[in-house]
Amino acid sequence: MPAAALAALIRERQPCVVLTGAGVSTESGIPDFRSDSGIWADVDPFEVASIQAFRRNPERVWSFYRERIHLLREAEPNAAHQALAELERRGLVAALVTQNIDTLHSRAGSRDVIEVHGSIRSAVCLQCLSTEAADDVLAQLEDSPTPICIHCGDVLKPGVTLFGELLPPGAIERATDLPRPAGSVLFVGSSLEVWPVPGCRSRPAHSPSSTAARLLSTTARCSRSTQAPAQHSPPRSKPSADGARVDCTRCLAECYD
Repeated sequence: MPAAALAALIRERQPCVVLTGAGVSTESGIPDFRSDSGIWADVDPFEVASIQAFRRNPERVWSFYRERIHLLREAEPNAAHQALAELERRGLVAALVTQNIDTLHSRAGSRDVIEVHGSIRSAVCLQCLSTEAADDVLAQLEDSPTPICIHCGDVLKPGVTLFGELLPPGAIERATDLPRPAGSVLFVGSSLEVWPVPGCRSRPAHSPSSTAARLLSTTARCSRSTQAPAQHSPPRSKPSADGARVDCTRCLAECYD
């Protein structure tokens, strides 16, 4: 699908809902997860990013996330984040659902952002459910291997959805409801391997003429999405490579040129 065709699709098939994954942030210097050089190529996610690992060894989980949080906070929104924010400002994007925890969409100016996997903004106490801002958490981690809840003394958990945890109820409800009345659904930078995004790939029930388009990364292959939702597959699986190669940022920019 040429960039101009995608731009026309977004303009004509309104409202447009966008769902993004790790690929949208790679040009900000943030590695993806499932490519050969991705984060899970050398690290077992179930040892450092699962709720079972956190309960078993919170020090190891926080050792991983301490470095992740520093990396993500140092990253800056790239042209794709900025283009999506501009599309929303111009009324061409109704809402944005993201699997990313890096907060770059909000920092780029997107307003209606649904973070289905949480974010690095804070940590949460599983005992009393209080939250602690990331600045305070990082300050604690300078002197301790784990941050402690100031209210009950329990170990805080990163404010992201770990493997084995339920997704935030409000966020997942919006993520699954938004595509239904949409005229188009644009997948940007997602391998469509981790739920709930794969569940949004089927044709919205109330929009028989709706279209789904897929951009795997900021310079990626784009195709209309037709295959059935993938199951939650092993983290090392690779995204499919169907369709014509197209520059995601250029596609998005052409929507308001």
